[in-house]
Formats: sequence, C-alpha cells, structure tokens
Amino acid sequence: MIYLHVPFCRSFCTYCDFYSERCARDDGRFDTFVDAIAAEIRSRREEIAACLAAPDNVDTWYIGGGTPSVLPLSVFRRLCGLLGEAAPRGTGEFTVEVNPEDIVEKGPAYVQGLVEAGVNRISMGVQSLDDGILRWMNRRHDAARAAAAFRLLRSFPVDISVDLIFGLPQCSDDLWKETLDRVLNPSGGLRPPEHISAYQLTLEAGSALGVRAAKGQWQEATEEQCRRQYDLLCDALGRAGYRHYEVSNFALPGHEAVHNSAYWRRVPYIGLGPGAHSLLASPDGIPRRRCWNSCQVTDYAREGEILSEEDVRTERIMLGLRTDTGLPEASLRALTAPGAVDRLLASGALAYAGTAPDRRIRIPESHFFTSDAILLELV
Repeated sequence: MIYLHVPFCRSFCTYCDFYSERCARDDGRFDTFVDAIAAEIRSRREEIAACLAAPDNVDTWYIGGGTPSVLPLSVFRRLCGLLGEAAPRGTGEFTVEVNPEDIVEKGPAYVQGLVEAGVNRISMGVQSLDDGILRWMNRRHDAARAAAAFRLLRSFPVDISVDLIFGLPQCSDDLWKETLDRVLNPSGGLRPPEHISAYQLTLEAGSALGVRAAKGQWQEATEEQCRRQYDLLCDALGRAGYRHYEVSNFALPGHEAVHNSAYWRRVPYIGLGPGAHSLLASPDGIPRRRCWNSCQVTDYAREGEILSEEDVRTERIMLGLRTDTGLPEASLRALTAPGAVDRLLASGALAYAGTAPDRRIRIPESHFFTSDAILLELV
C-alpha cells in the first residue's frame, strides 16, 4: 500500500492548506522531484519491502497532491517505473488525482497514457458546478470544463470518483440540490461516477481563506445550513443507490475506495514524497510508528514518532467509527470507558450492526453529521 505525494499545483485553491508549490506547465523541477523520489525509495527499500510483506497489506497505489495531473506523461511514467521496482503491483487499485482542466487540455492521449501506466481509478476534484463559486475557490476549471472532462474520462476503462464541497455560505440549498442532480445525471446519458466524496468546507488556518477569516473578511456558513446540505447529500445519493460507507464517502456497491478504506482500518502504508506520511508496524506487529517527510521538493528530511497506547486506542475508535461497518462490539467496549457505549446506544447515537457473535457497533447515518461530538464522548 503506497501513497505518493506530488507537490505541484498550477494555482492554489482558496480553502487549501496541503503542501504544494506553484509550477509551470513544463517545470524543470519535475525531473528533480522524480530524482528525489528515486533516492527516497533507495534509502527505504527494506522498510518498503517489510510493509508490503505484512499479512494485511493491500495491493494499492495512490498518487495524490497537490495536482498529479500537472505532470507530463513522461514524468508520470518515470514515477510509475520507480514504484513498480520498489512495490510491484498486481491488478489492485491504482488511483491518481486529477484536475478537470488538465484532462480537457491534455486530451484523450493523456488519459490513454495514464491507463497504459496502470491507472484504473481517477479522483477528479470538481468541487462545484457553479462558475461563480469555482472562481471564488480559485479553481482552474469551470462547470463546462468539468463536464467535458467527465465525458472524456467515461470513454476509458476507469472508475471515476468526484470530489464535491458543501457548506459554503454562498451556496444555497437549491444550488446544492442542482449540483447533486447534475452529478448523478450527467448529460448525454452517461453513467454517473462510481464514487463521490463530499466534504463540508473547513477553515484551515494556513489557507488564503483562513487568513481572510482571521481578518474578519469572510464568515463560515451556519451549522444549520451545513446540516441541511449534508442531509440533502445523504438523501440524494441514497436514493441513487450509493452506499454511504464513510462519513464523507459514497460508492456504488463494489466501488468503495480500497486504499482509503485501509487507512480507516489502520493498515500500515508507505508515504513517499515531500509532506507524505507513513504508518508502520513496530516489532510487536502493531502499527504504531508514524513517519513524515518535510515539506520541500527535494532534500526533504524524515521525522517520526512512536504512538503511545493511548494514541493507538484513540485512532482505532475515531477511524473505525467513521465507517458504516463500525467496530466489533467487544473491541469497542474494550477501548472505551465502562458505560460510555451503552449511554450512546440508548440515545441512538450508536447502533448495532450485524448479529452475534459478529455483532458490530457503528454510528448510524442519521448521526454521521455529529460524529465528531460522539467520538469525543468515547475517547
């Protein structure tokens, strides 16, 4: 299970604080970045091999960012070659994140190149289908280009995941419903995306939006508006046949993200590239070694920590209960204070799933929106 971070963007979104550097179309730093990845792989070869040999390893590659689709195909192929030497992949999931503008601008030959490199799942950052909101977000595409990118991708044998953002003060409930309808019913009679990730806009201190808010120049949407739009999302996607398998993620049956699902189970993984994180097993086999790379394109340093028992306990609860499968009842009760689970079951904030002896406990969909508060009562 490999994640590779591409630290380049052509422009920066208003709300984003992920590590990235502004780049040109054909930036000389692309090749030096790949050289840095090659050096990192050489220095971590034994660690990578040990992680991939673990019994719970999943056969996935995920290239995220940043904006991986800014890379020319020649650079992308070099990255895939390096990954293939260090972490051979079978027929498992290979996801790459793309910007709609790059897909339209580079055309079918580019997508064909991705597919030939092994990509079988594309995560496209659409975020909105309102041109005014897209301009406010400082996105490079407009609604028409997002639709054109989707049409182009539909002609290739890849799963498509679409990212959306709700909870903007300027996005009315009617506009949000219209957005969902257009995503679920693409023009031309195309199949809708296999997967949809929908996130409530969050204010990050390091983002341009965070700076504006700190100066009193922008105000978040009300909690009531965000709750209404989350409920509209759950209702629309549920009626369309999507499984709400994680707080912010919906998939047509059989198209759940294998890679991301492994994160929520705390499966060890390798993160490569500047700003990337890794989770590694300790000698006792428990994933408790957290490592991360510093945020610079080349010569990035590596740091790490050993998670305490309390850290591991907290992660198991907070990640496991983000999903519709929850956690085994016995495990959750062992991880929490006496009486905490029963109080939340009695209030309806937790619910049983399955039957004994495999009975599990989850947060029901009707309480997903307030899951953070529920989790705080358990940790």
